[in-house]
Amino acid sequence: RAGARVAVDENKDDPLDRVLWKLAKPGEPAWDSPWGPGRPGWDIECSAMSTQCLGNHFDIHGGGLDLQFPHHENEIAQSEGATEEKFANVWMHNGHVRVDDEKMSKSLGNFFTIREVLEKYDPEVIRYFIVSSHYRSPLNYSDQHLENAKGSLTTLYTALRGIDVEAEQEEIKNEHSERFYAAMDDDFNTPKAIAVLFELARECNKHKTSDPTRATKHAVQLIQLGAVLGLLQRDAEAFLKSDVTENESGLSSDEIEAMIEQRNAARRNKDFAESDRIRDDLAAQGIVLEDAAGGTTWRRE
Repeated sequence: RAGARVAVDENKDDPLDRVLWKLAKPGEPAWDSPWGPGRPGWDIECSAMSTQCLGNHFDIHGGGLDLQFPHHENEIAQSEGATEEKFANVWMHNGHVRVDDEKMSKSLGNFFTIREVLEKYDPEVIRYFIVSSHYRSPLNYSDQHLENAKGSLTTLYTALRGIDVEAEQEEIKNEHSERFYAAMDDDFNTPKAIAVLFELARECNKHKTSDPTRATKHAVQLIQLGAVLGLLQRDAEAFLKSDVTENESGLSSDEIEAMIEQRNAARRNKDFAESDRIRDDLAAQGIVLEDAAGGTTWRRE
């Protein structure tokens, strides 16, 4: 509404007109122009930068949902009016980042930098957290949601654990890849695409023992499709044993392996009380042991 937040400029023919050149006010930066000293208006700045860097016509223009009107509509009007070309093919408006269901802002004191978050969480966990929500949806940041993302990514890497996958493989095309790419083509629906990754992970787990060849094929495709989202490109053991986590135990890999060997010795001697004590000690420090026919593996929580 005209005048609701900013006083109406008396120089406008209509209060809803947008200003392409703002007249200088005392103490503000200004440049000379045929219309007097001033500076570019907010909308025209973006048109000028876009056309300078990307040309009169380009493919994708992004921005927050709150910029659709009037900012982006004015960018289109003034850019196409000036160049007589289509401005952008696709507009992608992202949801806002929220912290514990409140909008992130410096004024509320709930503002985090990526560097601060990286001190607590593996970068791939943060990436998974971001792509697990649709880009147009609000992204609600909280430690619990990061922990959930970490658990989900751990599930995917655990499915790959113990499967020997060659580095170079021909792309696998089947019903899984069709559903994955259909989701990605549907307005970048990353949550739906991730659901396909979990289908493949379940197939890996299902066939690891009964049909290793089939499990390997599913693992290869899981890695291939994960690459589209920048996920699952590390060695599974390296990720699961990584100590770049919030609950870093302080134990090195060598120390953990030594304690596991002590536990194995206790089990061979049927000293189950000592075996349980070592397991509980490791669990208290964020180390999960997994016993299987092939031996004991471990990962960090």
